[in-house]
Amino acid sequence: MTALVEFRDVDFAYAPRGGASFAIRTLSFSIDAGEIFGVIGPNASGKTTIVRLLTKVLAPARGDVRLAGESLERLSRASVATRVAVAPQDLPRGLPNTVEELVLMGRFPHAPARFFENDEDLRLAREAMAATGLLAVRRAAVDDLSGGERQRVMLARALCQQSPLLVLDEPTAHLDLRYQAECVGLLRRFNRTAGLTVILISHDLNLAAELCDRLLLMQAGASAAVGSVDHVLEEERLSSVYGCRVSVDKHPSTGRRTVQIAWPDSDGR
Repeated sequence: MTALVEFRDVDFAYAPRGGASFAIRTLSFSIDAGEIFGVIGPNASGKTTIVRLLTKVLAPARGDVRLAGESLERLSRASVATRVAVAPQDLPRGLPNTVEELVLMGRFPHAPARFFENDEDLRLAREAMAATGLLAVRRAAVDDLSGGERQRVMLARALCQQSPLLVLDEPTAHLDLRYQAECVGLLRRFNRTAGLTVILISHDLNLAAELCDRLLLMQAGASAAVGSVDHVLEEERLSSVYGCRVSVDKHPSTGRRTVQIAWPDSDGR
């Protein structure tokens, strides 16, 4: 079976700024259709660069990125946008759009020359807003929303895009506990009933452990580990990559891994 996503020995380097530079080095991994795949790691480890390479915002200096067996090099950015939907962390301020208008923008890649939405677009937008609890505020200005509501607008827009691959960048960062639980339930439902493949970019190791089938742990532009949650979330490995002591246990109800910082004592030990 052909993997839905493949990174094959990918190298990429940003132009140096102020003497500092960052590079992705010989990165290889694959994601099967229907997986929930987590990408974790410290700040500046390469998580965001992976998303940019996958969406053709950036191009590898060496190696190949493939979608369903096709090299991104041979695909237009418009074609990639019909296959990959991205829900970023937040929206820029100052947007003049309502919630419904912004969610409908998810339909643009499917008909970039069309200026007006059709009945099918409106139906899909309503379904996405209903699934994310936004129907009641669909006519509200996006700028008037709370951080959690704005996060759900981004998720609704990505769902409205109807792409087989959904990339989520810190999807619960601004959500309270209720909506975090609802977000996890929503993603599981779409994954199980619609076969949606999800890439989760997250600093929340416990969310990644709860939601993901497999994990990629990044460190300084390279893969520190890739595999099952139990394999990747190992105490010694995490302590080394993150530069602090952690303890790894299992949740008493779910049996999933849980990660906690081993806080230093008050005397600094």
